[in-house]
Amino acid sequence: MRYPNTKNGDAYFSLQTYLKGFIFSILLTIIPFWMVINRAGSKSTILSLVIICAIVQIFVHLIYFLHLNRKSEEGWNFIAILFTALIILIIIAGSLWIMWNLNCNMMDS
Repeated sequence: MRYPNTKNGDAYFSLQTYLKGFIFSILLTIIPFWMVINRAGSKSTILSLVIICAIVQIFVHLIYFLHLNRKSEEGWNFIAILFTALIILIIIAGSLWIMWNLNCNMMDS
């Protein structure tokens, strides 16, 4: 099952592409889940793995399900990927800043 691209008639996504994305998404969910449930590593190792898998999974969704890449539509999709990375960075940095600030202000001295 292929759907034609409107520009040049090439098929830029197919059932195989969706299955690859689905399998990557499942693996990127199962691996951190298994590590947390079985406590297979130190807390910092597990936290690092969960964060890395979450970020990689966002890009898997952007590439395999939203079909964003550097080549299509004159680079606008690449700008969308960079914007997504910037928003993720802002959300993570802001969340860490808020949690650090709350920790400092809520601790009994």
